[in-house]
Amino acid sequence: MESNEIIRNQIFEIIRNQLKANNPPETKLTLERLKGLGYNKLDSKKLIGQCLAVELFHIFKHGEPFNALRYITNLKKLPEAPFDD
Repeated sequence: MESNEIIRNQIFEIIRNQLKANNPPETKLTLERLKGLGYNKLDSKKLIGQCLAVELFHIFKHGEPFNALRYITNLKKLPEAPFDD
């Protein structure tokens, strides 16, 4: 298994856990909003994964804690790609 595939699978697992726990609730709200815009479930999760990838980058690259405010802000901007502000 390639490292990119492993990372993608882990991101999808985190999203599944967020949806199951409804924590943060914005993840589920974003999934439903994107589906309402015509995105299928997989593509919606890929978009959410972009927001999660921004957070993981900050955690691993800069040693920062998870920034829930930035994550939720980026979720609310989807389908616009998240940017690292």
